[in-house]
Amino acid sequence: MERRTFLRGAVIGSSAAAFGGTLMHGAAYAAPAQNGPGPYGALGAADANGIRLPSGFTSRVIARSTQVVPGTSYTWHNAPDGGACFADGTGWIYVSNSEINPGGGAGAVKFNSSGTVTGAHRVLSGTRQNCAGGATPWNTWLSCEEVSLGYVYETDPWGVNAATRRDAMGRFKHEAAAADPGRQAVYLTEDEGDGCFYRFRPTTWGNLSAGTLQVLVAGSGTSGSFTWANVPDPDGSPTATRNQVSGAKRFNGGEGCHYAGDTVWFTTKGDNRVWQLNLTNSTYELAYDDNLVNPGPAPLTGVDNVTGSSSGDLFVAEDGGTMEICIITPDDIVAPFLRINGQSGSEITGPAFSPNGSRLYFSSQRGTSGSSSGGITYEVTGPFRT
Repeated sequence: MERRTFLRGAVIGSSAAAFGGTLMHGAAYAAPAQNGPGPYGALGAADANGIRLPSGFTSRVIARSTQVVPGTSYTWHNAPDGGACFADGTGWIYVSNSEINPGGGAGAVKFNSSGTVTGAHRVLSGTRQNCAGGATPWNTWLSCEEVSLGYVYETDPWGVNAATRRDAMGRFKHEAAAADPGRQAVYLTEDEGDGCFYRFRPTTWGNLSAGTLQVLVAGSGTSGSFTWANVPDPDGSPTATRNQVSGAKRFNGGEGCHYAGDTVWFTTKGDNRVWQLNLTNSTYELAYDDNLVNPGPAPLTGVDNVTGSSSGDLFVAEDGGTMEICIITPDDIVAPFLRINGQSGSEITGPAFSPNGSRLYFSSQRGTSGSSSGGITYEVTGPFRT
């Protein structure tokens, strides 16, 4: 999928409408208010859960930290973070990390075909500050530790098989992971101000016990070509993985990561950007930069977790900002999809679609209390684009 780059007062290669205004090739445009309608229309008034949604969409609370998930005997974890959905017969499972240290880990909620909660369980325990991660094509969840010399743990969403630490994927401040079955690689972000972007190529696809960790090498600009170089010592000690390869490109606080259609997108919180790697021609560019939206205000701030829908839309969760999940469409429309009111001390985490694309799950990590014990996990249902 082609996605263009927003520049100050212009957009390259697009004539799409965005923010309620027109983006003309090489021409200046006027960006209206931050809550200008996107492809789903304007946000309505807050519902009973404090969520503002477009017409036709509804929300419900699935779980709350420190409380038993309704209909189960499982107590939901604190600070819910990155998540993903997995098909489970005619139903599905939503897995969610816990970003606390010590403790961490991940839990899961099971749904039947009608969306009714049928169970909940633990899938990982005893780890540290599990922030984001990613699903694999063989239906496991990669839970990543966002700590210095952190690990990646491969977990079973059903909670049957024991989680396995995947040392070959490197020890660094892990954030997110995204699997690319075509190139048989897993892309990894690093949450450091001078962090890098990695890929792990397992010796055998489907088995992450051994393989090669590589780092992206490129110039200092916001676009250009890139190559991959092997990281000599994935253990990261005594020299951090990001400092082992000359020319490794630095990114300011890697966050969410999503792969689809020979493209991988990832966010960097330090400069509020969404990056795009075009894997077919080994080039990179910006897909979004709030500093280059002019005039403002920018429609998306505090970029964090990211996921995609079957229509090719990106859904980017805000860490703070205005507590929104914003949409970036293939034709460069950028607009809020939802906003949570009254939770300015929190962040939105773990956006993930059910297998049929009709339900979006996500959490407010600290809820209304602003503490890790106040997390709330939601579901939004409605006419998502396909």
